[in-house]
Amino acid sequence: MSKVLIIGAGGVGGVVTHKCAQAKDVFSEICLASRTLSKCEAIASELDRPIRTEKVDADDVSDLVRLIRDFKPDVLINVALPYQDLSIMEACLETGVDYVDTANYESPEEARFSYEFQWPYHPRFEEKGIMGLLGSGFDPGVTNVFCAYAQKHHFDEIHYVDILDANGGDHGYPFATNFNPEINIREVSANGRYWENGAWIETKPMEIHQTFNFPEIGDKEMYLLYHEEMESLVKHLNGLKRIRFWMTFSQNYLTHLEVLKNVGMTRIDPVTYNGTEIVPLQFLRALLPDPASLGPRTVGKTNIGCIVRGIKDGEPKAIYIYNVCDHQECYREVKSQAISYTTGVPAMVGAMMVVSGQWKKTGIFNMEQMNPDPFLEQLSKYGLPWNVVELDPKSIPLKV
Repeated sequence: MSKVLIIGAGGVGGVVTHKCAQAKDVFSEICLASRTLSKCEAIASELDRPIRTEKVDADDVSDLVRLIRDFKPDVLINVALPYQDLSIMEACLETGVDYVDTANYESPEEARFSYEFQWPYHPRFEEKGIMGLLGSGFDPGVTNVFCAYAQKHHFDEIHYVDILDANGGDHGYPFATNFNPEINIREVSANGRYWENGAWIETKPMEIHQTFNFPEIGDKEMYLLYHEEMESLVKHLNGLKRIRFWMTFSQNYLTHLEVLKNVGMTRIDPVTYNGTEIVPLQFLRALLPDPASLGPRTVGKTNIGCIVRGIKDGEPKAIYIYNVCDHQECYREVKSQAISYTTGVPAMVGAMMVVSGQWKKTGIFNMEQMNPDPFLEQLSKYGLPWNVVELDPKSIPLKV
């Protein structure tokens, strides 16, 4: 039995807390902490077991250390903002506590995915005898584990990976984002990138797109983006020739985003208004609906998975491995829409793998470096079942 400290009380933090509370045989005590104590208390009131709630400033290492030393967790799950990853990692180093997050560190001044700030922590975590598990969400996270599963059970060499993320949900608002608006808009406004034949190839935002028929959702237009799991997968998949990431967007979403970009509302550099410096994107975030409030309004399903192609026993092979998640079923269970659910469940399962010893190592690791089998077993048990479909390698349903 283990104690878990959860930092962050947004939509994902709520799901993580619910799921840790369900895993009574794993997590004996739970502490949920955030800058806003009332958010923690609201989540705690939804549970069928008591948890501890605390106020903490995740930017302040000393405040984090104070809380960690007082609660004495076995593992810390970081679902705060990506800007706060490094301060939380420093607190874990100072206190000797295993660390799990769902997204790589981002600088507030630059919209860019990269593990370059977290991977160098490996020797310090190794020397301290603790583990840092990076990107234990869905994408990154489960998609990495899908690739590891494919490599372990289906392929001798993996040549091509396409990660496909579709949200077929409808929340009824003219424009809203399903997770933190600031992070979401930074992500989709950046240039796209994919990796091919040993080099990164950059594209303009939304420049490359195609239609794909997603199981249980149907035809959706998906756009090539850069996403952080590719940065680690290129290091750990045998024989990889190309990897791409695709995400679906409605035309309505893209039109609103283009207008906001044209008028400067997606800028991340400060501007002065009436003598006060404000960041336009942060101001926009304050105007948009809180993603945590979208649960009761959102209907439809998500589909996230990987099409993997390569060689098995000297013959070409292709599979499609994916999960489908229903927004309303998520809300009925944990008061959340599926975007938060598909991130929160893997975060809990990743922490479970660490405290159970099944994934326990010292240093910094990405998900695909671990044994995929126990993780995927628990993922299905806690609400995210997955499917594997054999494809004709000569006729896959994707433009190559």
